[in-house]
Amino acid sequence: MSLTQTTLSSACAIDDSKLVVAASTGVAVGYKIRIDGEVYQVSKGYVAGSTTVPVLRGQEGTVAAAHPASAKVLVGAASDTEWGTMPAGAPVIYPVAGKAVVTASYSASGAITLPQPGSDVVAYLNGTSVLAMTIADPGKALDGSKLSIRANGAAAHTLTFASGLSGAGSNYDVITMNGTGPISLDVVAVNGLWHDLVQTPMAGTVTNITGTVA
Repeated sequence: MSLTQTTLSSACAIDDSKLVVAASTGVAVGYKIRIDGEVYQVSKGYVAGSTTVPVLRGQEGTVAAAHPASAKVLVGAASDTEWGTMPAGAPVIYPVAGKAVVTASYSASGAITLPQPGSDVVAYLNGTSVLAMTIADPGKALDGSKLSIRANGAAAHTLTFASGLSGAGSNYDVITMNGTGPISLDVVAVNGLWHDLVQTPMAGTVTNITGTVA
C-alpha cells in the first residue's frame, strides 16, 4: 500500500492538536502523517472521512512546528515500507549521511530560512500563486551546507540571492523559476556565497532546468 499525498487546508499552529486537510483519502486511526520535518500519528478521536484530523504531535523524535496552509501532507500506515524509500519531492528522512536535513514549507512571499552550520535545508514553495522569495548570503560558517528549493506547483516564483549566485553580483541575483511544472534548484554554500550546482561559472543569460537567471 502506497502513501497518500494531500495538503493542509489551513495553517497548523505549533500547539494545534488537529490538522485540517484538503482530502481525507488514506487517513485512518493510528496512521502516520508527515508535514515538513514533523511526524504525527492520527489519534483515536478521528472520524472516518473527515478532513479534520486529531493528531499526536512530535512523533519519532521530531519537534512540533508551525506549518502554513497548502503545505504538503503525506499519510499512510506506519508499517508502510514506502516511508523508508520516500518518493521524489517528499520530505527527507532523518538523518541523511550523518547530516541533519531540515524541511520547511512556504505559502507566502518572504525570506527563506537558511541552514544551521553542519546541516542542509529543503524549502518547499507551495501552491500556484507566484512567490517572491529572498535568500541571504550564507556566511562562511555554512560552507558545505546545501539549500534545495522545490516548487510543488506550476508558478514563476522569483528567488533573489543577496550577492548573486557564484559571486556573479547583481547581474545574476534573481532566478525566475519555470512556471510550467514542479521544478527544483540546489545551491551550496562556499566561502560566504551560494553556488549553483548546475551552472558555474556563469556568463551571460543562463537557462537550465530551473528557469532563467537574470
